[in-house]
Amino acid sequence: MELYDIIFYLFAAITIGSAIVVVNSKNIVHAAFSLLLTFFGVSGIYVLLGADFIAVVQIMVYVGGILILLLFGVMLTNRITNVDIRSGSIQVIPAIIGLAIFTAILFWTMTSTNWKSEKFELPTTTAFQIGDILLSEYVLIFELLGILLLIALIGAASIARRDKE
Repeated sequence: MELYDIIFYLFAAITIGSAIVVVNSKNIVHAAFSLLLTFFGVSGIYVLLGADFIAVVQIMVYVGGILILLLFGVMLTNRITNVDIRSGSIQVIPAIIGLAIFTAILFWTMTSTNWKSEKFELPTTTAFQIGDILLSEYVLIFELLGILLLIALIGAASIARRDKE
């Protein structure tokens, strides 16, 4: 087993373990912090696949924006921390059926293809190619989207300011 495989299995274990905690946790704060670990694990797998741009976007958007907003919302609301978020054990049977179908498809895919005999090459990074394409072929669309976001920001600021007066 190579170092690449060990690191992949480590990220996969972190992702799956923390996702199980998210699903089974009765405390919503613990579920939110486990979701943080899940996002980091998925981001690590993206890095191993050579999709470094998607890994950084994953961290910036999900961890930096959505999850922090969720954590502040949970922590600032006192009543929501003691809510039982479990909905019962009726979902165990569909989960077992789904896991069995997923395992069967995964086993069939791994045994039917000859993926072990192919030489594995590490993928190259993607951030440079995405930046090059954005600033060469799609520069007009990139600039127009920047102007559109600026207009939306000015509109949101004027709407928020109008409510105070």
